[in-house]
Amino acid sequence: MNAEITDKPLLVTVRTELRSAMEATKCHRCGCFQDTVAAFEASTPLRTLLPGLIEEARTLFEARRYDCLGCEVCWPALADNAASELDPALAQTSHCATEEPLQRKGWPPVPGDYRVLRFQAPVAVCTLNSDELAARLAAIRPPGMAIVGSLRTENLGIEHLIRNLLPNPSVRYLVVCGEDTRKAIGHLPGQSLVSLVQHGLDENGRIRNAQGKRPVIKNVGREQVEAFRRRVEVIDLIGETDVGTIAEAIAQAAANNPGAAADLVPEAVQVPVEQAVEPARLISDPKGYLVIYPDRRRHLLVLEHYANNGVLNRIFEGATVTALYATVIAEELISRLDHAAYIGRELARAEHALRSGGEYVQDRAPGEKGAAAWACASVSSCG
Repeated sequence: MNAEITDKPLLVTVRTELRSAMEATKCHRCGCFQDTVAAFEASTPLRTLLPGLIEEARTLFEARRYDCLGCEVCWPALADNAASELDPALAQTSHCATEEPLQRKGWPPVPGDYRVLRFQAPVAVCTLNSDELAARLAAIRPPGMAIVGSLRTENLGIEHLIRNLLPNPSVRYLVVCGEDTRKAIGHLPGQSLVSLVQHGLDENGRIRNAQGKRPVIKNVGREQVEAFRRRVEVIDLIGETDVGTIAEAIAQAAANNPGAAADLVPEAVQVPVEQAVEPARLISDPKGYLVIYPDRRRHLLVLEHYANNGVLNRIFEGATVTALYATVIAEELISRLDHAAYIGRELARAEHALRSGGEYVQDRAPGEKGAAAWACASVSSCG
């Protein structure tokens, strides 16, 4: 090793950024710092160039509490980027947040920075480092969008994305948009994600043609990666932040939806689709029942509450469905969830009739044999 290299700017950067991490208590318990130091220890050139510093850094290790904090400026990552220029072998491995995530039942199985809109929609949207863009898209709820969220890294982040999208066979498109870079750290998750779908992995698990610093997939099997590539078509809008343009792309993709994928993915958490069953019989609410009718003259909705013996004891009037069901719930006049669902449906029907001028006749309750209202088949006043 030439002694002149000790004066090179790259080595100064390595020392400066590593020292910054050593001075930050949060880094002592972070996987980014600990993995970087371990990688430097395994590098003969780095051990020679940084005598004593790597050993000092290791003495600061605390019990590992998190794999990555997602810091906007990650000193270990900056040190590692510069060190990879001094020892190219470092660039061929990943020492950045690759802890195996804990999966949960349901969809999506892995927690993250995303919003779920609808399971059986065909388009997922990844806004990369643009958190505000994800929030704006979630607010307008474009038709066809199943989920929208951000992506920080080209290793753990992409692994989480694959784990979350694979269990949903309805997702057939992935719109990648927003800003791809995050200051000087060198993560390019968007470019790496597009490269993964287009070119796959090499024999070492590295994403082919990826330009990010650490595009290595460790915790997702190759079979799952290939299933993801078969199923999902990527729409590359990297750098685009206009909500209207992105919404249009979502609509176009949804219009071409080929339907849910038929293949099952190994190890993916599946969410089965179950058939709903009509209730076999009526179960009366101990709190009584409600009769609904629109008062067209005063343009109000009216609720009459009866005890189960047919005695009227309360009358409520309101201009909106919300006012009536909120009042009935607050007064504790409903004790069964199926009763509450039935009343909500009937109030909506009555409100529509009131506004449109159409007829309204209260439908029978679920499981009721006759055509009377909730739990009052034998009461003549409940027709």
